[in-house]
Amino acid sequence: MSAPLLIGAVLLVVVAWLAACAEAGLARVSSFRAEEAVRSGRRGNAKLARVAGDPTRYLNVALLVRVACEMASASLVTYACVKGFDQTWAALVVAIAVMVLVSYVAVGVSPRTIGRQHPLNTATAAAYVLVPLAKIMGPIPPLLILIGNALTPGKGFRRGPFASEAELRALVDLAEKESLIEDEERRMVHSVFELGDTLVREVMVPRTDLVVIERFKTIRQALTLALRSGFSRIPVTGESEDDVVGIVYLKDLARKTHISRDAESELVSTAMRPASFVPDTKNAGDLLREMQQQRSHVAVVVDEYGGTAGIVTIEDILEEIVGEITDEYDRELPPVEKLDSDRYRVTARLDIGDLGELYGLDAFDDEDVETVGGLLAKALGRVPIADASAVVSLPDGRELRLTAESSAGRRNKIVTVLVEPIGAPPAEEE
Repeated sequence: MSAPLLIGAVLLVVVAWLAACAEAGLARVSSFRAEEAVRSGRRGNAKLARVAGDPTRYLNVALLVRVACEMASASLVTYACVKGFDQTWAALVVAIAVMVLVSYVAVGVSPRTIGRQHPLNTATAAAYVLVPLAKIMGPIPPLLILIGNALTPGKGFRRGPFASEAELRALVDLAEKESLIEDEERRMVHSVFELGDTLVREVMVPRTDLVVIERFKTIRQALTLALRSGFSRIPVTGESEDDVVGIVYLKDLARKTHISRDAESELVSTAMRPASFVPDTKNAGDLLREMQQQRSHVAVVVDEYGGTAGIVTIEDILEEIVGEITDEYDRELPPVEKLDSDRYRVTARLDIGDLGELYGLDAFDDEDVETVGGLLAKALGRVPIADASAVVSLPDGRELRLTAESSAGRRNKIVTVLVEPIGAPPAEEE
């Protein structure tokens, strides 16, 4: 085999190695990191900042150099093998085997490992070569990208190989593993991506959980309901719960009663604000932007039949990104707390079968509800608020009084329910 050809092939592989190393280093250096390096005053960081400011252009220059050197090296090795072997098939097998091994180890693994381990130093060194090389090549790299994009399925032309959403998520996971960001920050970034695929009906408060007030009720009754329920914005209904005619705000009620005590006897419809309506299939991310632009905090969600499906607040959407917003006093409670021989404080999520066991029943079931909170809501015929009380019957004929206790969380859900048999001193009724 010809020695000059093999020497040329080796030199080309070395250049391809350097180009691959530059690619890996540049991919790990952001413009922010480059600006920090410039402020440190190290030599060459000005060129690095220039490269980091337009990474697509210089990454594609490095890509072009690497591909060209790999192809040229493969051609030289193949030509040398053909000259050195009598059988053409043997020459091709040897050339392919050699170049696969060289490309995998010398161009694929080794330089990328170095570039990722020392991204700043690698990118700084590469900037000295890439900046003048990009000037020499001129429009050649962008022209090749344009041709490649024209042959790529999809709409429009791109400046270069941008990362997909899956690749960006993988980078975030990698940053968390390397302790560059916290686990909560990683989850938040993933939540931002997922928000684009989230529908309003997935984040809304369903109609069955709404605390509403009828339009013919007085401002005093609305103010009392707001204070007892803990909600500062309450939907106002007309003929039925499906007919939401507006939203009443606690601050508006307080302002009216502060100005004139006679306003307490006015209808709540005089203090309500118009409600905005959105379909339950609307994208949650789009709704968040609209709420920010319109300075609106709440919207009524309607289903495909025009009925009220629930309401959604700007906090409901934000919770999809930052997680559940809880009160600073929220704490983990035991499922059952015995107060005396036959009185208990239970969580609203306690299964009604477990409630029956507290009173010696082998089976206690209801086809409509599964929890104590649901049982109380069914007996009341509406969403329970603090101090709401109702009587329910056990299968053996005994009766229990269920009393909703304090609410918690941003949505003011009832957390605990006081359970006592009829005959015990009753809790304060609604």
